[in-house]
Order: sequence, then C-alpha cells, then structure tokens
Amino acid sequence: MAKRKTFSIKDIARESGASLTTVSFVLNGRDHRISEATRRRVLDTANRLGYRPSRLAQGLQSRRTRMLAILVPPLHHTFADVYFGELISAVHDHATRTGYRILLEVAHGDFLKTRQHLELFDRAFVDGMLGIGVTNRDTYLSDFEDGERPLVVVNNHLPDLKLNFVRSDYAQAGRMAAQYLIGLGHRRIGHIRGATEVQTTWDFRAGAETALREAGLDLPDTRVVDGLLTEEGGEAAAVELLRRDAGVTAILAGNDKMAIGAIAGIKHTGRRVPADVSVVGCDDLHHAAFSDPPLTTVHTPLYEVGRQACQRLLELVNGEVEQVADVQPVSLTIRESAAPVSTTPGAKPKRTSAR
Repeated sequence: MAKRKTFSIKDIARESGASLTTVSFVLNGRDHRISEATRRRVLDTANRLGYRPSRLAQGLQSRRTRMLAILVPPLHHTFADVYFGELISAVHDHATRTGYRILLEVAHGDFLKTRQHLELFDRAFVDGMLGIGVTNRDTYLSDFEDGERPLVVVNNHLPDLKLNFVRSDYAQAGRMAAQYLIGLGHRRIGHIRGATEVQTTWDFRAGAETALREAGLDLPDTRVVDGLLTEEGGEAAAVELLRRDAGVTAILAGNDKMAIGAIAGIKHTGRRVPADVSVVGCDDLHHAAFSDPPLTTVHTPLYEVGRQACQRLLELVNGEVEQVADVQPVSLTIRESAAPVSTTPGAKPKRTSAR
C-alpha cells in the first residue's frame, strides 16, 4: 500500500498564498485579526490537502508549557566551560525575565537514539529548544527543518541544513584579526584552528585567508595546526607550529583558550610574547584580560548572542516570525599579546579597543 503523503502548514501556506504565521493563527483558532476571506481560504486549502495536525500542533499550539530546552554536546565538563557558561547564562537570564524556565539536556547517544529530542516537544514538555555546541556531524538536527518544533542554533550554523540560528560573524572575526597582524608587519602567520566539524572554524579561517590573500600572503596547511579548542591543545599546537616553521612571527588562534595555551607553548620554546611571536585570539572571554601578557582578541558578543537566540526562539514559538538567521557584529580588543615585528623587546603596545 502506498504511503499517504503528509502535508504540513508550509504546504497550506504555499497553496493558499497566505503566510506561515497566518496559517498557524487560523489553524490554532487565533485568527480574530484575520479577514474572513483569508481564514476561509486557509481552511479550504487545509481540507483539500487532507491536513492533519501533528501531535505538536494538537498539544503545544493549544497551550504553552513556559519551558525551553537547552541541548548541549556530551563533552567533558561542559557546564564548567566558560564559553558554554556565558551562552547558557544569557539564555537563562532572558528566559527567566520573560516567565520561562530552562531544561538542560545533554545530546548523548542514548538521548538521540530514543529520539528524546523530539519527545520533549511531542509529549508537551517544552515549547522550544536551543542547540549550543552543535556541529556538522549532528545529523539529527534535520528533524527540525520542517519548522514544526521551534529550534534555534546558538552561535553556529549548519550550511547543509535549513535551521534557524543566531551567531557571531566569525568570518569577519578571522579577517579582522589577520588584518591587525598584517598591519603590524607580520608576514609569516600561523593558525591554530578549532574542530573541523564546527562550521565557525571554517568561517574564521576563510576570513583570515581573505585578509592574507588581499595582502598578497597565504596560509599553507603546514602553518595550520589543530588546537582542540582547549588551552592544552593550543599549547601543543604552538610548539608544533614553531617546530615546523621557526620563522613564524605571529599566531592567530580560533578561540581564546587556544590562544592562552599558545602563549604558554611559545614561552616553552624560549621565545617571548609579543617580542618574538605575537598572539591574537577570538571571543574575548573574561580571563583573556588576565593572561600573561593580556590577550589581544576579537570580541564576539556571546552574552548578547545567547540573549538574542532566546528572544528569537520565543518569537518563533509565538508565531511572530517564520525564520531566524541573525549575525552579530564583532570588534577587536587590543591588549598586549601582539606587537609590530620590529618592536623593541619589552615595549608594550597601547591598550585600546577598535571596531
């Protein structure tokens, strides 16, 4: 027997010529501001297509749980990580101010195998979900492409999936950091990258390579090392970079943790920061200002990204928007870990902030 085709509210919107928001309002009885002609057209189209509401539509659309889920990866000490902590704190603060509570879930194997990421919606536990720390390997996120279960990816995006996201502009971050080092006279620049399964890793590198290319420079693979997104990884990566190419005068790290580790690694080789090798990071985490020397880095507005992701999720839940694709601007915070190639040993560059 042929499987009967299932139609969604997107099909009704396309066939009726109404917006997705209008269709949602009509099907859920919140159509008091919609004209009778439009309402009738939507209902007739739904009947013609044989539309049947999903469990989500039957449950959550008629009532709200006032609960949002945050889904994080099964990493070691995820909740102790300063990056995740900043984003989670922002989401929690905004959710609390708007009368919502937060449910924290870890996307481990059993959780996904039993499809609990969907059951949270279908059993009316949550109204929406925020994905933090997602990667291109998280193919389960395709379950959210139809938009029936509101989800926002936080500070990342997945090019192969049509998902809502709020993120920092990491391509601009990479370009801005590289331009700063080039402006200081550096020509042999090494790169400590993050995990390749994270799209923003590629965005950051693409931005840096654009700046280098515009200056007539390149970034060969021999000057790119994986820093594992950790201080320990950054330390080992810096040592490896300088072993491969002793002429490197600057290192561009994909996040602050790797950059701080890189400073330690450079010192272990007997070199000085920034007199011999300059270092620039990304994110501008709180402890970046207290590294030795204080870290020059690109400021990504993590707290604002988390806050905005939560707000935009609520707009999706309430049918106020149909799609979210927000990119937050970044800025350069100049401290003391980067200096001109010809800097006098011991000299410290002026501390400032550039946008």
